[in-house]
Amino acid sequence: MSDPGGPGAGPATGPGGPGAGPATGPGGPTSRTVRLQAKVCTVSDGVVAGTREDRSGAVVAERLGAEGYEVIERRVVEDGIASVAAAITELADGFAGLIVTTGGTGFGPRDLTPEGTAQVLDRMAPGLAEAMRLANPLGRLSRAGAGTLASSIVLNLPGSTKGALECLEAVLDVLPHALALLRGESPH
Repeated sequence: MSDPGGPGAGPATGPGGPGAGPATGPGGPTSRTVRLQAKVCTVSDGVVAGTREDRSGAVVAERLGAEGYEVIERRVVEDGIASVAAAITELADGFAGLIVTTGGTGFGPRDLTPEGTAQVLDRMAPGLAEAMRLANPLGRLSRAGAGTLASSIVLNLPGSTKGALECLEAVLDVLPHALALLRGESPH
């Protein structure tokens, strides 16, 4: 389910606002700015069935918007390895930005988001996952992963609104630099 006009969608600030910075090309800095973009994917059988509200996806999109990200897509998929792998692959196709999943990172039998994510990632980013786990003592129960797929960074967040926000906050400060490195716009 795509919701480009949902919470957090659209530009939160104009060019040059938070999250926008000078792009660099072969000749150095240019006058154009790079907008940080994000896509949010909620992984939940209950939300797909209409028996639960997508609160975590909404708060993550809202927080990303407040941080200067343009949330250009929100979607909901059922739990499962194949559904998560397919959604992340589709979201990353031709996209250079942040892809965030919420839900499916615990020990329940249908909590398979990390497995679906691992199937499609090009490279793992264990430092991001470790930082997210340190955000709260219950983070020790998270199996969430993080990594890159083509020109996107993929983060798995828990399905609880509090846990999703805490984990996102733990890495928000480094994501713009990581995205610039991934696009080849920032030296190491």
